[in-house]
Amino acid sequence: MDQVLCAYCVLKNIVIFIDTVLKACGYLCPLMDSYQKLLEATEYLQEFNREDAKIAVVLGSGLGNFTKDIIITGEIDYSLIPNFPISTVEGHQGKFIFGSIDNKPIIALAGRFHFYEGYNTDDVVFPIRVLKMLGVQTLLLSNAAGGVDPSFQIGDLMIITDHISFAITNPLIGANDERIGPRFPDMSEPYKKSLINKAKEIANRLNIKIKEGVYFGVTGPTFETRSEYRMIHALGAHAVGMSTVQEVIAAVHIGIDVFAMSVITDIGIRDDDNVITHAEVLIAAKDAEPKFSNLFRELIISLN
Repeated sequence: MDQVLCAYCVLKNIVIFIDTVLKACGYLCPLMDSYQKLLEATEYLQEFNREDAKIAVVLGSGLGNFTKDIIITGEIDYSLIPNFPISTVEGHQGKFIFGSIDNKPIIALAGRFHFYEGYNTDDVVFPIRVLKMLGVQTLLLSNAAGGVDPSFQIGDLMIITDHISFAITNPLIGANDERIGPRFPDMSEPYKKSLINKAKEIANRLNIKIKEGVYFGVTGPTFETRSEYRMIHALGAHAVGMSTVQEVIAAVHIGIDVFAMSVITDIGIRDDDNVITHAEVLIAAKDAEPKFSNLFRELIISLN
């Protein structure tokens, strides 16, 4: 009987210990847990943000060489940042970079996170929320996208003027934390018109041809079928991709102005029997990178 009682006491203590650990990790209070994770990551990164950068850039597939334009003062692997996800996709370096362009303080994220990697939506948008807590006010996003407008060609740059989010999981689903943003954010202008107009003026000055259009967000990781490409075009989109939309929703929710641009790396609506590969996407993005880098650099310099 004493042995049974002793075993019971040990088991009870184990259960109490596990319950205490779960509570400490925030499992019984997910809002507190999520916000605390943001605070911990922000606190770690704040010491590197010596110039109090107000502008941030997120670099998509094959566009990581833009960092060569930055005078780097700090570079941190994602793996070293508390609670930060780790990018697993080829073409994404996985670095949080502090520096400047033409004496303009900037933060660059060389690598992003995608829903198809197995991350939940909170993980996908975690960096965007950290940027806001670091003081960022303007966010420039880039991505590689498939063109569904028949007039598009591989290598075109498309300024995103709007998006369609029906095919992705909204990152705001679930209980809302008012410390991050409102329950029902307005999405009538997710991409700041003043930034779009400024980018168009710069492109004209640099003699860079640009397209404008609507971006259709999908989860991936499969590329779309030919019927899906045609449907996406019929719904009013000009390009399709597996990133960006969740980040934009989170940025608008937390009060960051957004500009976004796609590099058209493949053509979805086509008569050829060819297939689309990620390797070809990276090559096309790399070929378009000089134009992209020039436009982004000049846009950053022009911001107040």
